[in-house]
Amino acid sequence: MIQRFIGLGEGYGDIYELRELIVTNRSRFMHGFVFHAKDMSGKPVLSVAAAFKPAEQGNFMPIYICQEGIPENSKRLAVFEEAVKENGSLPIHMDVKHSTVYADRTFYFSHLISVLRLNHYIPPMQ
Repeated sequence: MIQRFIGLGEGYGDIYELRELIVTNRSRFMHGFVFHAKDMSGKPVLSVAAAFKPAEQGNFMPIYICQEGIPENSKRLAVFEEAVKENGSLPIHMDVKHSTVYADRTFYFSHLISVLRLNHYIPPMQ
């Protein structure tokens, strides 16, 4: 199974697109994640992500993410958490390193996928 992050943006207007994806794909929605990190100046930033089951055809599992543009306790975070709760789930909060710690965004996403697999939030490699 291919598991891949799909970046939607930094969580400004695209948070509403992520919410719409969660609402319209209720049957495929698995988990909502809130990743807590600190930027280089030590300021806390949040990323939100939603993992979906693979479509009937194909072996691709998308994880949509709005990356590191959401301040703590913002209305945008509340919009995301509400969409996750409407699906009968609670958002999973995790502390992670900021993406700038990694040489490339691909390495950052690979690390996150590994963490999600190890915690059994997404299926293991097949």
